Amino acid sequence: MPSSEDVAYVDHPLLVPSFIERRLYQIRLAGAARDDHTLVCLPTGLGKTTVSLLVTAQRLHEVGGKSLFLAPTKPLVQQHADFYREALNIPDEDIVVFTGDVRPDDRAELWDDAQIVIATPQVVENDLIGNRVSLHDVTHLTFDECHRASGDYAYVYIAERYHADAENPLVTGMSASPGGDEEAILEVCENLGIVHVEVMTEEDADVSDYTHDTDVEWNRIQLPDEILEIRDALNEVITDRLEKLKQLGVTKSTKPDVSQKKLNRMRAELQRLMNADKSEGYKGMSTHAEVMKLRRAVELVETQSVESVRRYFERQRNAARSSGASKASQRLVAEPKVREAMRKAESFDGLHPKFRETRILLAETLGIRDGERVIVFTESRDTAEALTEFLSQSFSVRRFVGQGDRDGSDGMSQKEQQEALDKFRSGEFEVLVSTSVAEEGLDVPEVDLVLFFEPVPTAIRSIQRKGRTGRQADGRVVVLLAEDTRDEAYFWISRRREKTMEKELRSLKGAAADIEAELDHSQHDLSAFAGNGGEAAERDENAPERSGTSTGNEGVAGASSTDGEREAVAAAEATDGQSGLTDFGPTDEELARAEPDEERDSDGSSATESDTEGDRDDADDTDTETIATAGTDDGVEIVVDQRELDSNIARTLSKRDDLTTRLETLAVGDYILSDRVAVERKSVADFLDTLTEGDRSLFDQIADLTRHYARPLLIVEGRGLYEERNIHPGAIRGALSSVAVDFGVSVLFTEDEDDTT
Repeated sequence: MPSSEDVAYVDHPLLVPSFIERRLYQIRLAGAARDDHTLVCLPTGLGKTTVSLLVTAQRLHEVGGKSLFLAPTKPLVQQHADFYREALNIPDEDIVVFTGDVRPDDRAELWDDAQIVIATPQVVENDLIGNRVSLHDVTHLTFDECHRASGDYAYVYIAERYHADAENPLVTGMSASPGGDEEAILEVCENLGIVHVEVMTEEDADVSDYTHDTDVEWNRIQLPDEILEIRDALNEVITDRLEKLKQLGVTKSTKPDVSQKKLNRMRAELQRLMNADKSEGYKGMSTHAEVMKLRRAVELVETQSVESVRRYFERQRNAARSSGASKASQRLVAEPKVREAMRKAESFDGLHPKFRETRILLAETLGIRDGERVIVFTESRDTAEALTEFLSQSFSVRRFVGQGDRDGSDGMSQKEQQEALDKFRSGEFEVLVSTSVAEEGLDVPEVDLVLFFEPVPTAIRSIQRKGRTGRQADGRVVVLLAEDTRDEAYFWISRRREKTMEKELRSLKGAAADIEAELDHSQHDLSAFAGNGGEAAERDENAPERSGTSTGNEGVAGASSTDGEREAVAAAEATDGQSGLTDFGPTDEELARAEPDEERDSDGSSATESDTEGDRDDADDTDTETIATAGTDDGVEIVVDQRELDSNIARTLSKRDDLTTRLETLAVGDYILSDRVAVERKSVADFLDTLTEGDRSLFDQIADLTRHYARPLLIVEGRGLYEERNIHPGAIRGALSSVAVDFGVSVLFTEDEDDTT
């Protein structure tokens, strides 16, 4: 680490003087990202945001327009906004934050005047679907934690719209962990329109000066007999349910430690039976749901705490008592072996051995070693709350959890999260007990110990967690592992995936050119992104190229089509003045210090991560409900209810050139097609729910439609209308007849979302 008197700073017209430390690896990465749509891979804590900031400063200085920075959570958005306001010579009011806390109409107004918008992707996705904002003038778009760019995540939709709509686009994707194999990295690149990959690791000469060693210790824990008895009772039921699935021919094994991968295959087989209208498929799917619930209970009692499994059982009991409860929930709580496990959990008055070990490690770190801060990560919010209460008897402790919770546990608002982090940084308390919400990118202060309450089965999350230590001094990471439990499996999975990731990162440096070559040529002709549904479009050999879309950098000094040309231009432009990002490039002295052929690493995981606390949708909850009409002078308009964004229908419609979508929180209907026509869309499950439960019945909703619209329409989407629930077919037919005859509402049936669209 350079001494304070040796520190040099980056000089640029849009940067606050003596604020951004001049680090050679950041300069190199920014230079590459300035020239092309680039994936930047850099270990946690080494300043990926600074790289993006340098590119943003140059783009605004040279090209103009506005910059958009996307981050997956509200705390991250606020953190990045604070950094940009500190670092840039741009008025604070021109750097705006877009989250669900800002009213949609206010966002539309703020967008027009802003130079930099820092936002959660869900909000920008909403605003694009609702035609509140345009990406036409965005000259730099940053995707933070870009490894999320897969499936239906909002990053994928936004990237497609950006490349289609922007006049002069440039994309920077940032991650410490882009994917565990070449296929995963290619998927991220293709989904974001990235054509260039830059990787640096802690082994690089100019990076290693800013990193320290982080030791990882695995502490093995033995579970007491009382806890094992609870587990064994639950495993007996799992074995019984797997035997039933075996009889259906969807599995050969009945071992209770069946892998999630095999369970997913079972579900796929059952889905095929359901699609063929086989009653065995529906019964098997209900049994499969029981197995999943039981596995979760076993995991909690083995790897978390008895308290967490107590709370889980209580939620299952409440769910089984509710109206319209699933058969799986009802059978689960009625099963004698499960009830026996519940009684054992209720009567257990001991302490899970992981709790004792946690207290010992904290006493050692904060007492004997004179440490100042510790972070404890756990998968379960229930465990986080129980740990906070337990550790508070000996240490100053605060919990750190997400904002929402499906199970009713109190979350933390964005303001509460920020206050907790500020107090942690200032030393007002010693221990932060966090769920996964603090894993990703959040500027958590340097800590002396990161304690994993359980192994994390994905390399991406493991790397993110370990990145919380070892930034300014040698750090320590301890993982608690309960022997002969799922912890063991996760331990080996994590070890294997991290080793694979390290290998992939090393090979990625050498293979970056090959990966770029493997990217579909349509990634270079970015006009092909228009209306392709998120997949790489087939090239139209006769179509003219969009002006300015090959690299998005025409008119920027030093932009060129090959690495060799970029290097030649950079060398020619290496002057002492500040004409552009080429001046961010390494000086002759810096180049002389660097090793000429250092290898570059990259990392990733092939695992599909579970839904984490930091991944909550940032929904707009500030809109008031409205009765809408649709129609414009220019063509067809469809008004979409805000709550319909859980499906892909609105996204797909918004990409079409022959219509316009507008987003509202509708009081009546899901889609408004004119002043006369409104559509209520219901999946088969939703339709059956409104017959048996819910705040408003089907007939209440249909009556509202007919009061406000002359030609209402009901769409029932999906299969298995008469098989999914234990509802008599006659009752379902009677309801449909009443909708059509008594209310005069037409009913259409569709197969799936694509059919509805």
